[in-house]
Amino acid sequence: AEAAELLGLMHYMQGLRLITIAELVPPTSDENVTVIDTKLSNVPVRLYLPRRAPGGLRRAVLYFHGGGWCLGDAGMYGYDHMSRHFSNELDAVVVSVNYRLAPQHHFPVQFEDVYLVTKFFLQSKVLSQYGVDPARVCVAGDSAGGNLAAAVAQQLLEDPEVKTKLKAQVLIYPALQALDLDLPSYRDNVNKPILPRSLMVRFWSEYFTADPALRAAMASNRHVPAGAGHLWHFVNWSHWLPADMRKGHTYSGPAQGGVEPARSPPGLLDPRASPLLASEARLRRLPRAYILTCEHDVLRDDGVMYAARLRAAGVPVTHLHARDAFHGAAMFLSWPLQLAVGQRLFGSCMDWMKENL
Repeated sequence: AEAAELLGLMHYMQGLRLITIAELVPPTSDENVTVIDTKLSNVPVRLYLPRRAPGGLRRAVLYFHGGGWCLGDAGMYGYDHMSRHFSNELDAVVVSVNYRLAPQHHFPVQFEDVYLVTKFFLQSKVLSQYGVDPARVCVAGDSAGGNLAAAVAQQLLEDPEVKTKLKAQVLIYPALQALDLDLPSYRDNVNKPILPRSLMVRFWSEYFTADPALRAAMASNRHVPAGAGHLWHFVNWSHWLPADMRKGHTYSGPAQGGVEPARSPPGLLDPRASPLLASEARLRRLPRAYILTCEHDVLRDDGVMYAARLRAAGVPVTHLHARDAFHGAAMFLSWPLQLAVGQRLFGSCMDWMKENL
């Protein structure tokens, strides 16, 4: 992908997206689940509907895939496999959303797509159509999808048109803030496979803008516009991280004023893009949360800090920190990419959803 971009053949993300295309599977129903590609509120989704006779109203899971807001598809084998298990084992209607991607589309398009689907689905008539219990609906996502799930859960609180309340939010190694890209987890895992720091910086910058100046500023952690100092305490890892994760690292806040105000994307400080920037008053109204973080992951500290902030706001939180795992581990569920750690992490998430949704 890097070579193709240097040669002017294609955008870097278009090169990476070839991996996505190679993993796509058609919407194929089986003996347990009916699978349909359709649209909700004019946004493409893949629906998973349990085939067994309902014993009552069902659970529902709105799932947002990962891929740095640039890659991924609900139809990828890994996501299809995961959604089938959610639907079958939870007896749940699963709505896996195919939101639009960067670099063709920037923030807030990705957020708006998943929010539109969620808001549409939460209407009483739609829940009734699918036989869903309005008291048993959750949002879920991994990585960038975890970011979107957290942002949707927050935004629903401010929407007077939405009467149905979420029961839960499931955030799997979520990306939750773009303010400080020099957290201990970014330092510890700068060159770890799957998601090195350079790729996460590229994802964040592409989410906001095509301007390479932002990417360069983010790479040196000098991208915070002047006047953002009032937000730093929300992501101050010297306060929110436990001592064993602060080990040997010295705190220094993001450099302010690194990007010209005129070139600073408006979404950079928006809680819809960085849910960790939400006030405590907003956080305390959120539904219970399951948060998975992995030790060998640049996004580790985002999830750890969000768990700490939610707890401080009085939200019930189950935080699983996997010390032997890496970013993306929960997707390694089936041959030829099956790992015991993936089965364990996905099983833990499933068990929590059975008990809490």
